[in-house]
Amino acid sequence: MCGIVGYVGDRLAAPILLDGLSRLEYRGYDSAGIAVVESGKALTVRKASGKLSVLVESMKGAAPTGFSGIGHTRWATHGGPTEVNAHPHTDSNKNVVIVHNGIVENYLELKERLQAEGHRFTSETDSEVIAHLMESLMGRGLVFEEAVRMTAQRIQGAQAVVAMNVQEPGTLVAFRLGNAGGITVGYGQREMFLASDLPALLPHTSQVAFLAPGEMVSVDAREARFRSVQGAPIHKSPQAAPYDAVAIAKDGYRHFMLKEIMEQPGTVHRAIGGRVSFEPADVLLPDFPFTPAQVREVNRIVLTGMGTSLHACMVARYYMEQIAGVPAEIDNSSELRYRNPILDSRTLVVSVSQSGETADTLGAMEEAARSGAKQITICNVEGSQTTRMAHGTVFIGVGPEIGVASTKCLTGSLAALYLLATYLGKVRGTVDQARMTGLLNDLASAPRLIGQALEQREAFGRLAHEYADYYNFLYLGRGINMPVAMEGALKLKEVSYIHAEGYPAGEMKHGPIALISKDMPVVALAPRDHLYDKMRSNIQEVKARGGKVLALVTQGHHDLAGVADGLIEMPSTPYLVSPIVNVVPLQLLAYHMALERGCDVDQPRNLAKTVTVE
Repeated sequence: MCGIVGYVGDRLAAPILLDGLSRLEYRGYDSAGIAVVESGKALTVRKASGKLSVLVESMKGAAPTGFSGIGHTRWATHGGPTEVNAHPHTDSNKNVVIVHNGIVENYLELKERLQAEGHRFTSETDSEVIAHLMESLMGRGLVFEEAVRMTAQRIQGAQAVVAMNVQEPGTLVAFRLGNAGGITVGYGQREMFLASDLPALLPHTSQVAFLAPGEMVSVDAREARFRSVQGAPIHKSPQAAPYDAVAIAKDGYRHFMLKEIMEQPGTVHRAIGGRVSFEPADVLLPDFPFTPAQVREVNRIVLTGMGTSLHACMVARYYMEQIAGVPAEIDNSSELRYRNPILDSRTLVVSVSQSGETADTLGAMEEAARSGAKQITICNVEGSQTTRMAHGTVFIGVGPEIGVASTKCLTGSLAALYLLATYLGKVRGTVDQARMTGLLNDLASAPRLIGQALEQREAFGRLAHEYADYYNFLYLGRGINMPVAMEGALKLKEVSYIHAEGYPAGEMKHGPIALISKDMPVVALAPRDHLYDKMRSNIQEVKARGGKVLALVTQGHHDLAGVADGLIEMPSTPYLVSPIVNVVPLQLLAYHMALERGCDVDQPRNLAKTVTVE
C-alpha cells in the first residue's frame, strides 16, 4: 500500500527519496511527502496531495539540500488525502519526524493522553501520534533510539515506521510490528537505505536485509544495527536482492497494465519454467517442504486469499479436487481469521498473495499456524512475509507487477496452483504417468493460447467504444469459468469505475435476473465445454428480457451468432487451463473501457497494490 523510503549518506537525500517514491507509485497512493535534515540541523518537510509529480513540481528550484531524509506515499485511512494529512509527520517542536504504514489501533487513547500533556496535533491521522509519543518519551530522558523502541511497545496494531531526529540527523530508526508492510534495509558504500519495497532500492544497491515483525533497525552511513523491539540484539547479514530493475520499465507500452497483459504468454511460461519436465512428464518442486507421507495424510485443502487472489483460489478448488483428488474449500482471508476455523495437522492451507504482504492473508496464515495446519503459499515476491510464514512457497515468478489492477500475477498464480495440484496428485497417486503427460501438455499450451487471444487486442478498443457509456454490467459464468466472470467484473470495477457484478450463471434466476434490461449489458462466458448448453440457455433468458449480451465463445464451436449482440472468439482450450486463457480478454476489455472513459489505468482511485491494513 503506502510507500516508504529513507536515506542517510554523503549524497543529497531529496533526489534519492523522490526517485525511490517514484518506483513505489505502483503500490497506490493519494499524497506524497519528504523530510530532510539540512545543514545546521534544520528540518525541511515538503508535502503535497495527489500524485508525486505535484510534489516534485512544487520543489523545483527549492529542493532541500541535506544528506539524510525520509519519504512517503500515502493511501488514506485516517483523514482525507490532504497536504496536512500527508506524511511525513512531526512532533510539536518539529524535532522528530516519522513515516508510517499501518493503523495505530489505540491512537485515540494515546492522542488524548498526549494532548493532556500539551502536545499540539495538526492532522487527522493516526500516524501523527507516533511522532508525539516519541517526543514525549524523549522528554522523560530517553535517547532517540530508546524512545522509538518504547513507542513500538506502546502502539497497538500492525505497523511499519521509520523515524528521524533532527538532533541526530545521521541516524534513521525503523521498526515493524505485525504485517502492515515490510521494511527493507539496503547496504551501500558509505550510505544506507530503507524502503517498504525492493524497487526503491535497486538503482542503488543489490545487498539487502529484511525486518521481521517485532524487529527494529538503526542505520547510519556505515552500518545497520538490528534488535527486537524488546531490546535483544539480532544478527542479520545482507543478502542479494532478487529483482532486476529492468523489468520495471514500461517497455514502450502506454500503461503498465497493458504491458503486463501483453507479457502474459511469457510470464506464464516463466511461472512454469524450471518446474516441469516433459521427458518424462513430471512436476519438479525441489523445495517442497512435506514428505510424501505427510502429503498423503492431508484430508482437506483450504485455499485463502483476497480480491484477485481469492478468484485464483476459486479456480484452484477445481485443480485440487479434480487433479489432486483432495476435498477443497475456499475462504476469504478476512473472514477465515475471525470464525474459529476447524484446522489441524491434516489440513493443507494454501494462501495466495501476490505481494506476500496482504494483511488479511497474513492474519489467516497466523490462525492456520496456531491450529497446526500445513501451509503452502503462492507468491510473487521472494523474501516477503507470506513466504517466511508458510512452510513452503510456490513462487509465481512473473517479475514485478506495477499496475495496481493485477493481471499477469493472476495468470501466474493460476499456473502455480495448477502445478501444485499436479504435484500433490502425483504424490497421492491420483495422477499416473499418462495423466501427468496430458496435464502438463495442456498447461504448456497456455502461453500459445494466450498469445492467440492477444492477437485480438485491437477489437477490444471497438467494443469499449460501444459499451463504455453503460453504468452497470453483469458477468456470468459456469463451472471453472465462474471465478473468471467474477474476476472480469472486478477488473471492470477497478479500472473503469463501472459497477459490475460477477455471478454463477445458474444463480441469475435467483435474484439478479430482476436487473436485466437494455441498460445492463451481460458478459457471458460460454466456452464450448460440458456446460455450454446450460450457458446458452442462460444467454437466451437474458435476451428474452431485452438484455444485451457480449459472449465469450470458442472460435468455430458455437451457435451464438445472431443470438448474442457481440462475440469474443477464443481459441479452443483444455477445460482446466481455460481460466488462464479466458481471463485475458476480460482484462483487455476492462483496460480499453478505462481508456475510453479517461480513467487512470495504472493507479485507479482509492486502490492500493499491497493492502497492508484490514
